[in-house]
Amino acid sequence: MRGVIVALVACCSAALVATAGAPARATQLREVTLIGDSVSDAIQLDSQAAGIFKEGIVADFQAAPCRRLEGEGCPVNGVRPPSAVQLIQSMGSKLGPVVVMDVGYNDPEDQYAGNIADALAALKAAGVQRVLWVNLRESRHPYITMNGDIEAAAEKNPQMSVIDWNMYSRSHLDWFQSDGIHLVHAGAVAMATLIHKTLVSDGVTSPPVYVTTRTLPLAHRGHKYTATLEAHGGIAPFGWTLLERAPAGIHLRADGLVYGSPTAKVGRYTFNVQVRDAAGFLATQRLTLRIAA
Repeated sequence: MRGVIVALVACCSAALVATAGAPARATQLREVTLIGDSVSDAIQLDSQAAGIFKEGIVADFQAAPCRRLEGEGCPVNGVRPPSAVQLIQSMGSKLGPVVVMDVGYNDPEDQYAGNIADALAALKAAGVQRVLWVNLRESRHPYITMNGDIEAAAEKNPQMSVIDWNMYSRSHLDWFQSDGIHLVHAGAVAMATLIHKTLVSDGVTSPPVYVTTRTLPLAHRGHKYTATLEAHGGIAPFGWTLLERAPAGIHLRADGLVYGSPTAKVGRYTFNVQVRDAAGFLATQRLTLRIAA
């Protein structure tokens, strides 16, 4: 659920608090399978990039160097990876309902359109509902034609859409190794970010959770105090915790309610809070609270 705000309730039952801090198992996350070659393999090998890709979904990485859509790939350590079509056929219903495809750099230009059609047919037979196809970086002339094949396939297949990696990466030579195709760390993070943005815009997952509260309302020493913490993005329900002591007399409840009667000296205080969404992802924020007489 997008844009959920943790509500301020002056008086809540214990049941409400328990619900607000419910564990992730209560939420059904969409399964997403990434089928790729050595380019997107960089995402699963990079912990930061993999973390971005996995946020708010159940991710299954199926990337392998030298993979083709169809036909025999080149050997890696003496082993040739199955083609994307072979992999799709062998996994069948084990594929997620959403599949991200990033395969093509090893395919012959003149066979690519037909290979896309065969891959889409195999994905449909496996029950896949949505296909997001990452296009190729046009560092070589054949990839221009092949990107045209991707666009043409998307026009004919409503369950398919194109992730425009070529345009997104155009001005960023620093994202690539010397061949202009394979990714360094920054490129893996960038590709994962672009794919995740597409998953969000397609409604497959929610934006990352973040804390919108920065400064708390003024508190008066010795007087009853309540305030709310707000979060957006992520997957509800949320659970809140203190990462360090709040000013004396101030407490934080799991549903985001800040309450108490401050007994700390008059002054300005800062302390950190953390929110966890139902997918288990975290966001932290340093808050400011001023206590007056």
